[in-house]
Amino acid sequence: MYALIDGNNFYVSCERVFQPRLIGQPVVVLSNNDGCAISRSNEAKALGIKMGAPWFEIRGMTRTHGLHAFSANFALYGDMSQRMMSLAAELGHRQEIYSNRLKCTRLLLRFL
Repeated sequence: MYALIDGNNFYVSCERVFQPRLIGQPVVVLSNNDGCAISRSNEAKALGIKMGAPWFEIRGMTRTHGLHAFSANFALYGDMSQRMMSLAAELGHRQEIYSNRLKCTRLLLRFL
């Protein structure tokens, strides 16, 4: 049996862990130098913000739609990913990590 483990909107989810007030709010995480959106909450997606949307095009939504934007914090995301992978490691003996938020695990099930 295989399991695919994916951190949904992973960078946004990491930001929300430390700022729970952002839950239910439109949030984007911006690329290096704040050039474009690289992670979007479901609420931001519902506003029509596309992956890779340039910041200068969506900046006005901070006023009109309450959009929250954060500069990427790759050290934090790496740490959170490692924590998630450590927990997932307990599910199976063989794992393949595709990215910092996606992993495939082969589950070893015991039947009593």
